[in-house]
Amino acid sequence: METNDNKQTTIRLAVQGLDCPDCAASLERAVQGLPGVLSAQLVFTTSRLSLTAESEEVLPEVVELAGAMGYEVAPEGMPPVPAHQGWWAWVVRRRRELATWVGGGLLLLAFALSLLGLPEVVSNALYAASIVIGGVYVARAGWVGIRTTHAPDMNALMAVAAVGAMIVGEFAEGALTVFLFSLGELLESYSMDRARNAIRTLMNLTPEEATLLSDGEERRVHVSALAPGDRVVVRPGERIPMDGGVLEGSSAVNQAPITGESMPVEKGVGDEVFAGTINGNGVLVMEVTRRADDTTLARILRLVEEAQSQRAPAQRFVDRFARVYTPAVIGLAALIAVVPPLLGFGALSTWFYRALVLLVIACPCALVISTPVTIVSALARAARSGVLIKGGRYLEAMASLRAVAFDKTGTLTVGEPHVVNAGCELLPEGGRCENCGDLLAKAAAIEGRSEHALARAVTRYAESEGVSERYAAAEGVQALTGLGIEGLVSGHMVSVGSVALCRRNNGHNGGHNGGGDSEDDLCRIATEEERKGYTVLVIEDACCGSRCFLSVSDALRDGVADVIRGMRRDGIEHTVMLTGDNPHIARTIAAEAGVDDAKAGLLPDDKVTAVRDLMARYGQVAMVGDGVNDAPALATATVGIAMGAAGTDTALETADVALMSDDLAKLPFAIRLSRRALNTVRANIAFALIFKAAFLALAVAGVANLWMAVLADTGASLLVALNGLRLLRMRESQPRRHGGH
Repeated sequence: METNDNKQTTIRLAVQGLDCPDCAASLERAVQGLPGVLSAQLVFTTSRLSLTAESEEVLPEVVELAGAMGYEVAPEGMPPVPAHQGWWAWVVRRRRELATWVGGGLLLLAFALSLLGLPEVVSNALYAASIVIGGVYVARAGWVGIRTTHAPDMNALMAVAAVGAMIVGEFAEGALTVFLFSLGELLESYSMDRARNAIRTLMNLTPEEATLLSDGEERRVHVSALAPGDRVVVRPGERIPMDGGVLEGSSAVNQAPITGESMPVEKGVGDEVFAGTINGNGVLVMEVTRRADDTTLARILRLVEEAQSQRAPAQRFVDRFARVYTPAVIGLAALIAVVPPLLGFGALSTWFYRALVLLVIACPCALVISTPVTIVSALARAARSGVLIKGGRYLEAMASLRAVAFDKTGTLTVGEPHVVNAGCELLPEGGRCENCGDLLAKAAAIEGRSEHALARAVTRYAESEGVSERYAAAEGVQALTGLGIEGLVSGHMVSVGSVALCRRNNGHNGGHNGGGDSEDDLCRIATEEERKGYTVLVIEDACCGSRCFLSVSDALRDGVADVIRGMRRDGIEHTVMLTGDNPHIARTIAAEAGVDDAKAGLLPDDKVTAVRDLMARYGQVAMVGDGVNDAPALATATVGIAMGAAGTDTALETADVALMSDDLAKLPFAIRLSRRALNTVRANIAFALIFKAAFLALAVAGVANLWMAVLADTGASLLVALNGLRLLRMRESQPRRHGGH
């Protein structure tokens, strides 16, 4: 519970016993109508009730109201407090299931006795008992729903149908109606629990206890007691309890619960590890960097639950339709019961019975459940594979994508530039003269002061060449805006910059070979390297006039070309790379990746303009980036997709879809999943509407009876639920297409 500055209290409760969205809506409206409750929201797919109240004193009334409607509620993280103990507590907890099966047993007994020729009054008495026992909770929930929301729900409709059946003497059909309805509710509840459990399994990933290392001694503590800075020992096979960094040891860590990666990742000193991942065969000593409620896993769980509370456009359509459809059918049933007998077209009992059948058909359960069970199954399946989709509307938007824009660095490429060539005027094709090695050592002394990716490439190359320790760190290091960096190394002013810096300095210093045109030669060679698609760094010692160049490349991610081809097969019409890099590099990377177009030299605002242009041409467009530098473009696109979001706050919070690992291959899977989910939703809605229309016609014609109507309604609900649950088993890899010869 939380209390804000306005003295209002936010209460979050877990609800048990929800069978369908209509039941959830009735309970939500009922709680909303309680005195002292300011607002209430019940998310059917997560069974979570959040309400804002004037004080905590409303909680007992909420519990009592929910109990009267057949549900149990308790604060999140706490089981409902049982009103009874021992075996009676088990009976109370399972009362709806027991009532269903006892009612079914009495129904079967009555049917058997009627076959044996016993008086009809005996079998009718047993049928009546079956209706009362099996329908007591249905009737009570229906009455409470009418009393609190002033509108009939499906429980009320079923209760009216059962009573009406007894009035017209159809005891057997009334009993069968109640039993089939109660059984259907149980089966729907079980199927929805399966979808919910797909999310709940994430909650069980983090261990409850951890081994704290304090003053050289180890002791077991609850994870909630750990704070940033604490040291924790993780032994082989244990789950890592918190987010943190490795201080000692090395091991292969299974990160599949967070990132969906199929292979363990080697972790050593300085590497980041996540709560809920599984340690391999090494002992790790780690330092905690986040509290238990702020780990990457905890944030994923919060975002997944928030995603389930967001209604997809298809679901909003179904909800609006159901609000009109149900009252319309109830009104039609009333007209059918009254008008034909008044006009002399049959007995009142005949048309009254047909009206009861129509009331049963009026239950919109199959229609209403068709969307949420599919959406939650798709969200759960995506989360299990390391793809976090922020809600049903983004899932639906991904299904309609026609174009995808990619950032270059860190998205299509690995984001780790490395030196692939080095040279000077004397050795233009690569290699190193004595001056080149000395210049590389000086460049490392300057770049060691920078955190830029290109700086790290220079220092790593200097280490590999064995010259990184030749000079002390540079002094007076300063950036040359848009050109490079310079600093003082052992009394020499040295600059490291782009070809543009080379051209600016051209003619001001003599070359190390003494030729007057040597500088022109170096700029020309560097420009040729750029045309090959490399980033070129020119190193120059202004004191002695010596210069050389380094060609740097950022390697394409493994499998990117296959990903692009796969997306094209899946219906993506256009792909484009948006980068701030130079056009030569952009064209080279784009050609290797297989994207359709490349736009280079773009600032963040230019990327936004490019995305808007794509949306004008293709409508639904996704932008894939790192979630930080590309935030404006991600926000502009129909769907913003962040790469490598595990442990990255900005990416997790700003993107609509987050790929938790740096595996771009998850993107085609997410698109295929979203398209299959949308197709499933459409198929479910179409099936439910056609089914309802057919039985409405049969009911008016007098062909359908009560038990057939209930069986049809329950069967339709189960079929659409099971159809949606199939998404939980969807494979990541797409089956290969075998062609003939």
